[in-house]
Amino acid sequence: MVYGIIGENCSGKSTLAETVKEAIGAEIISGKDYLRMAKSESEAVTLFRKKLENAVNGENILYVITEPEQVALLPEGAVKILVYADLDTIKERFKARMHGNLPAPVAQMLEKKHGIFDNGTYAYRFDGVHGDAAALCEELKANNA
Repeated sequence: MVYGIIGENCSGKSTLAETVKEAIGAEIISGKDYLRMAKSESEAVTLFRKKLENAVNGENILYVITEPEQVALLPEGAVKILVYADLDTIKERFKARMHGNLPAPVAQMLEKKHGIFDNGTYAYRFDGVHGDAAALCEELKANNA
């Protein structure tokens, strides 16, 4: 099964992906990691799409997505999970990543991107601050076994 774990920077996607990986056994692919599959981007995209299509009814793959254009790489039948967090939490988490400093241009970029995934269609919506990852894993196992 292919799971698209979709959300903004620092919303909790990677943490959720690690929890899901442990619960169901899965390979995690993040962002543009697929570019390592080939020398050219177009060839890498083709190989990655084929890998995901083959996994829809096979191995578990968690594709962690931060950019809207990456959603289009998900094959039909993939399970989309939106991971969300409020803007203040995202800024605080990003600030921690940057060793306590959040430059104004970075804060503005986060503000501009906040909510970019809100209008999509998702099988699950997960609160990256207060969500129960274990409960979501149980639901994923039950619904996609």
